Amino acid sequence: MEAVIFDSPGKGRGLKAIKELWAGDVVFSEPSLAAVVFDSQPKLQRCGQCKFSHYCDRTCQRAGWAEHKDECGAIKTYGKAPNESVRLAARMVWRLDKEGSLVSDSQLTTVEELEDHIHDMTEDDLKEVKVDIHNFLDFWPRNSKQHTVDDISHIFGVVNCNGFTVSDQKGLQAVGVGLFPNLCLVNHDCWPNCTVVLNHGKIELRALVKIEEGEELTVAYVDYLNVSGDRQRLLKAQYFFDCTCQHCTDRTKDDLKMAGLEVEGVKVPEEQVKEVADYCVEMLAKINKSRLSGDYHEVASMCKECIKRAEPVLADTHIFLLRLWSTLSEVQAYLQFFDDAADLSRKMVDGYNKLYHPNNAALGLSTMRAGVTHWQGGNIDVGHGMICKAYAILMITHGPTHPITKDLEAMRMQTEMEFRMFKQNEYVYHSMREAALKNRPMTMMNEPISVQDNIKNLFHRRK
Repeated sequence: MEAVIFDSPGKGRGLKAIKELWAGDVVFSEPSLAAVVFDSQPKLQRCGQCKFSHYCDRTCQRAGWAEHKDECGAIKTYGKAPNESVRLAARMVWRLDKEGSLVSDSQLTTVEELEDHIHDMTEDDLKEVKVDIHNFLDFWPRNSKQHTVDDISHIFGVVNCNGFTVSDQKGLQAVGVGLFPNLCLVNHDCWPNCTVVLNHGKIELRALVKIEEGEELTVAYVDYLNVSGDRQRLLKAQYFFDCTCQHCTDRTKDDLKMAGLEVEGVKVPEEQVKEVADYCVEMLAKINKSRLSGDYHEVASMCKECIKRAEPVLADTHIFLLRLWSTLSEVQAYLQFFDDAADLSRKMVDGYNKLYHPNNAALGLSTMRAGVTHWQGGNIDVGHGMICKAYAILMITHGPTHPITKDLEAMRMQTEMEFRMFKQNEYVYHSMREAALKNRPMTMMNEPISVQDNIKNLFHRRK
């Protein structure tokens, strides 16, 4: 543990470094106090008693029995499984009842000391929490230790604003939610000095830059690829504070994110930029709806139509054009139109490089995706270069032991070997590649799940 609690000016409690840290250093690693998998996850190995909880295999099921035992009995008695918020709250209370307020020696704060923001919630959010509390009290076994409504309300408030999204092993898809007490102490900054990643069941707080001893540790609760006003509104609505970080105060890079195209010193008129931007907002909503329904050919068609109108007007850093490029490149790669996907992904990464911090996880993952797409399309020199750049970023944001970094290392070695072959004789390389593809056709890629959509918010918020 390379951090200690302190009073952060204007923010309340926070964490600061107790020694000098360098980019890629792990500040701390922390297991969850409790975690649950979303109800929507594919059904795997099922618990034979409650018929609800699912596991990757028997070994995983046996390892999780201690945590599931109380829940299993409660589900059987209740007759069904409640939603994930109720299940997470119940798992937290069972564990705290058994082990006390501090469940590990490295835990810096108790759940009781964490903010619940119950009094800051909107009326609609409060109604949802009250429904969850009612369902919790119905679900909670009569033979377990009983708790006051105020205590349970606090637990739900803490889960509501501090539940951390748990991703799959590749870090690309949200599969559940957990509570990590030490992480709850790390304050927000839109241009943070740390990032957080889930690695082999634990979260790691990793330094993104050199951090001086005594400097506050920060992470970004929301994606930087929003203008400062939108970030501030999102943070106020979801986390109940006004962001006064330097990037919000100075509206840093807002001009780039909403910029019009400039050709030979002549800018597109602002009215035209606004008109096209409004059109993009409308189209992006329709595109997202089609993407969620799995109609990827329709997504591609709408993206192309919108991009045709947007590219002559919006700058390559405009966030709406970047979202269109990202979505279309992802869908085209899935549909195996690799040349088109590669061209779009390169434009997207060029724009991201002008907006994101050089050691940003979203930049690293997007660069990786672009590199893989170029590689699949036969553009080995660009593909290898992008994979190398992505690997350098992910070594800092994810670390060498993370599954996605290990996969990327294997890709880097493979593309390096192919690139050497390509430089020796391009004709032979392409002939061998074509023969290999005929013998082993490329498999379909995973269904499109935007990297940005899945790391947009650090903490889980129920929709």
